[in-house]
Amino acid sequence: MPKRQRHQQLSKLIDENPFITDRELTRLLKVSIQTIRLDRLELGIPELRERLKLMAERSYDSVRSLPLHEVIGDIVDLQLDRSGISMFEIANEHVFSRTGIARGHHVFAQANSLAVAVIDDEIALTAAADIRFIRSVKLGEKCIAKAYVRSVSGEKSKAKVEVFTYVGEEMVFQGNFIIYRSAGDQVDEGGIERADRH
Repeated sequence: MPKRQRHQQLSKLIDENPFITDRELTRLLKVSIQTIRLDRLELGIPELRERLKLMAERSYDSVRSLPLHEVIGDIVDLQLDRSGISMFEIANEHVFSRTGIARGHHVFAQANSLAVAVIDDEIALTAAADIRFIRSVKLGEKCIAKAYVRSVSGEKSKAKVEVFTYVGEEMVFQGNFIIYRSAGDQVDEGGIERADRH
């Protein structure tokens, strides 16, 4: 493929999926990783980590329901009560040492914390979760979780949040979360008045 054409393809692929890694680009464009890095440099396209930082700085609401350091993964985009995206790279401490496969609770934690973070409230707690692991995630893979607030009900005291987690284009996890929020609840010193009834 001529260089000009490859540059156009590279730009298009990154525009379509800002989370794409250099390794994935080498596979799709059938060139070496050094070629991809040089092409990105020539085109002024930063590496994945820098692209994520730029996206995060550009636009997202502040998390209200929990401290940012308690969100598992890096929040890349957040529109409270609408949608959110986070990225979580599977490292050595997240996998079983014998197999290199991620422990499920890390993949779940990313999705669960994003489902809570997307809620526009001071207090948001997971009440129920219906989850499905579609395939195992391996060491070094980047999990991109996308959360969507589907409905808010009962005087805004409950929200349904759907989360899909991808590695590249492949879905690896799906979860439907019911999140209780304090909106509409009476809060006093002892906490939420209705909390112990559920």
